[in-house]
Amino acid sequence: MKLKQLFLIIAVSAVSAVTSVWIYSKVAAKQQSSIFPQASDGKVPVNYAGFLDNAASPVGETIDFTKAANAAVPAVVHIKTKIPAKKVTNQLPGNRGGVDDFFEQFFNFGPQMQPEQRASGSGVIISDDGYIITNNHVISDGAQGVADEITVTLSNKKTYKAKVIGKDPSSDIAVLKIDGTGFPFLLYGNSDNVKLGQWVLAIGYPLTLETTVTAGIVSAKGRSIGINGRQSQTPIESFIQTDAAVNQGNSGGALITTDGQLIGINSAIYAPTGTYAGYSFAIPVNLAKKIVNDLIKFGDVKRPYLGIAADQTKFNSTDGAYIGTVAKDGAAASAGLKKGDIIKKINDVTISSWSELQGTVASLNTGDKVNITYKRDGKEFTTSATLKAETGTYDNLAATNLGDVLGAELENLDKKTAQKNEVEGGILVKKIKTGGPFSKTRMQDGFVITSVNDVQVTNIEELSRAIASLRSGSMNLEGFYDGFDGMYRYPVNLQLEDE
Repeated sequence: MKLKQLFLIIAVSAVSAVTSVWIYSKVAAKQQSSIFPQASDGKVPVNYAGFLDNAASPVGETIDFTKAANAAVPAVVHIKTKIPAKKVTNQLPGNRGGVDDFFEQFFNFGPQMQPEQRASGSGVIISDDGYIITNNHVISDGAQGVADEITVTLSNKKTYKAKVIGKDPSSDIAVLKIDGTGFPFLLYGNSDNVKLGQWVLAIGYPLTLETTVTAGIVSAKGRSIGINGRQSQTPIESFIQTDAAVNQGNSGGALITTDGQLIGINSAIYAPTGTYAGYSFAIPVNLAKKIVNDLIKFGDVKRPYLGIAADQTKFNSTDGAYIGTVAKDGAAASAGLKKGDIIKKINDVTISSWSELQGTVASLNTGDKVNITYKRDGKEFTTSATLKAETGTYDNLAATNLGDVLGAELENLDKKTAQKNEVEGGILVKKIKTGGPFSKTRMQDGFVITSVNDVQVTNIEELSRAIASLRSGSMNLEGFYDGFDGMYRYPVNLQLEDE
């Protein structure tokens, strides 16, 4: 009797357990389907934020970096530069004698020597006959100009003397040339096709190391970090941001895809310590390619313009490029664009920020006809514009007499004097007016301005932009006097008024 009762109890328990499991599975399945909804046909919903589709890579598939790295390393070179020591003074030209000279000698106000400067970076060979892309800041320091001596060493340890074909501080691109043929070179890729999360390799000569390859992913596109403003009053920045390790010495080196195509020129890092801390930035090759072609063909850059200025209140917007001002005779005005329009696309390239617009337009040529997609009052439109060689005229930009602001008569330095003094250009101070900012310095008539706060200026327009970009009323002007040795530096204080 007891045995029968035991079997009965076991049977009842088993039935209860099975029933409980069955009921729980039904309830859980219902709850799960409500939390993770599926389409009625069993497919993943269209708005699911995942990557499951028919094109997904097979599980366990690996990416091979070896072929791309080994193919690219011979085309990436080590660049070393030397700028000789130079004499810098704020002493007036000529021998004045008297008390002033005594005090200058006693207090060491006379000429001083800036020591010889040596630097190194990287470069990328782009042709069989030895044309090389690098950064402008690798071969030029802005204040003293292009390095007097530039040597290029290949991965096989062969060394060549290089000459500068041209440079563009705005984009931080320079082109060098070494003599010879049969050099290994990289092929251009298409930086417009670069995608977030894509694997990339950075190749260069960081720190004191030989050729170094690092890997990372594309973490952002169209980045602007304000670094090119250190060497140009018209900076162009639309960087590819990666997390590939880049350090000092990598500048000018290659950013390539896993199939070995060049998609960027490594240019900067973003780190509080000056060494790699997670982010590096490369100039998109589509922009670099246009700059390089112009420098080789013309010696300078033929910049195309759309004839618009940014809405500064929405400069950092990520949903398009907001137009703040339209030049009345520019390309955009002819295409019907107006203040307040939001540019969303140039040709087939999506524009999500002002820096992306700058980079895209700068990669094109004067005379190119482009299709522009823009938004106005919430509606989307399409128009076309032909890029011009001039920015155009802006009605709301006040025309300021720079000479009145500085207290001097100014004119652009003539080519003969510029060539004689081995400079690209400058601004001649013909006559200093009494009571102006220049009259309160030790500057004399005949001074030629070549840089503002260590940023090179070659004409009055560039000087005006440099002064307009000042964040305070003080600046340092550097230049020379025709017929006198050495460079002269003068601190100038301006009383800047709010507009």
